[in-house]
Amino acid sequence: MTERRAFRVALLLWLAVGFGVCGSGPTPPALAKDPQLTFEVAVPTDTPVNADVWISGNHAALGQWNGSGLKLTRAPDGRYTTSLSLPSGTALEFKVTRGSWNTVEKSTSGEETSNRTLRVGTRSERVSLTVARWADSSSPLPPHTVAGNVRYLRDVASRHLPRKRDVIVWLPPDYDANPKRRYPVLYMHDGQNLMDSATSFSGEWRVDETAQQLVQSGTVEPLIIVGVYNTEDRFSEYTQVQDTGEFAHLGGGNADAYGRFLVEELKPLIDKTFRTRKGASDTGLAGSSLGGLVTLHLGLKYPNTFRRLGVVSPSVFWGNRDIVSRVKALKKKPSSRVWVDIGTEESRGSQETVDDTRLLRDALVAQGWVAGKDLHYVEIPGAFHTESAWAERFDDILQFLYPAPATPAR
Repeated sequence: MTERRAFRVALLLWLAVGFGVCGSGPTPPALAKDPQLTFEVAVPTDTPVNADVWISGNHAALGQWNGSGLKLTRAPDGRYTTSLSLPSGTALEFKVTRGSWNTVEKSTSGEETSNRTLRVGTRSERVSLTVARWADSSSPLPPHTVAGNVRYLRDVASRHLPRKRDVIVWLPPDYDANPKRRYPVLYMHDGQNLMDSATSFSGEWRVDETAQQLVQSGTVEPLIIVGVYNTEDRFSEYTQVQDTGEFAHLGGGNADAYGRFLVEELKPLIDKTFRTRKGASDTGLAGSSLGGLVTLHLGLKYPNTFRRLGVVSPSVFWGNRDIVSRVKALKKKPSSRVWVDIGTEESRGSQETVDDTRLLRDALVAQGWVAGKDLHYVEIPGAFHTESAWAERFDDILQFLYPAPATPAR
C-alpha cells in the first residue's frame, strides 16, 4: 500500500467533525484553544481483533504511567486513533500498551524500547505511530539475517535533529584484509529495513547479501554502505516542505535539518571511523518512497557532497510535486549520476505514481540529464510499493551507481 493511500481512511476520520452555529446576538470573543493532538497507531497483525489499545505516559491525560491512561478507538482500516488537547509546550513521554505493562510495545526483536517523546506545538497535529510487537506476543521472533562484515554505530546524536538514531555499516569483503584501500560510500535511508529482517518493518532489501555477491563477482566496485535508521520523525525529516494536499496534517518540511545531520555530522563521523574516499564523486545517497524524495532533494542541495543518487519509487506527489518544481528551477545541472524508478502497481490500479515519476524524469531530461548516460529511468511492470520489490531491483541500482571500474581502485 502506498503512503498516500495508507492514510486515506484516517484522513476521512480527521475531516469528519461537526460545526456549530452561533445564535443571535453579539458574537463573544473567540477563546484561545489548546492545540489538538490526534494519535494514529498502527498495530502488529497478531493484535487481537477485540483488543483495547492505550497510550500511557507522564501526564494526567495519559494516566501517569498507570499502564493504560488514554484509550484509542479502532478505525475501519485497523489502526487505532484518538484526540486530546493539551497546552502548547507540554512535554510528553509515553508508550503504547493494551492496558497493562505486560502488554507494552516492544521492538521487532522483542527488546525494550525507549519512551516516545513529544512536545506539544502551537498548532494541532497528527501523530502517527507504529507498534512493532507486543510484550506478550506469541509470534516467533524474526531471525537476524545480517550477512558479511557489518558494524553498528548506536544512538548517534545530532545538533540539528531531536532524536538519536542507530546506523548500520556494511563493509566490503576485503576491508580487513586490505588495510590500505579506501572505498566509496553509499548512504541509505530507512536503515533498519535494509539488511536485517529482525529490525525491518515489513521485510528487508537484502542490501548486504546483494552487495556481497556483486562485489565478490566483480560486477560492482567495492564500497561501504551506510544505513541510517529512521525515527518517529520520518515524515518530517524526509520531506522538504509541508504537504499541501491530503497529508497536510502530517507536517513535514524538516529535510534540510536532516541533510545537515548527514553532511555536517554523520559523514565526518563515517569518514573518521572507516577508510572512505571522501569526495562527492565517490559518495552516494539512496532511498525509497519518501526516502527517494529526500534523496533527490538533498542531492540537488548538496551536489558537492552526493553525486550518485538512487531515487527509488519517489513520493513525487508530496507538496504539490514540489520536487519537480525544484528540478525545473535549477540554474545549473550538477554532475550527478541519477537512478529513478517506479513500479507500475504502486498505486494499486492507478497510474498516478507512474505519471508523477514520468514528470520528474522529463524535468531531469530538460535540465540536461541524458538517459543511458547519467540518468537511468525504469518502470518495473507489476512491482508494488514494498521492501521486497525494492530488494528485487537493488542489484541493478547498485550496478548503475557503482559500476566496476576498468582498473581496480586502490
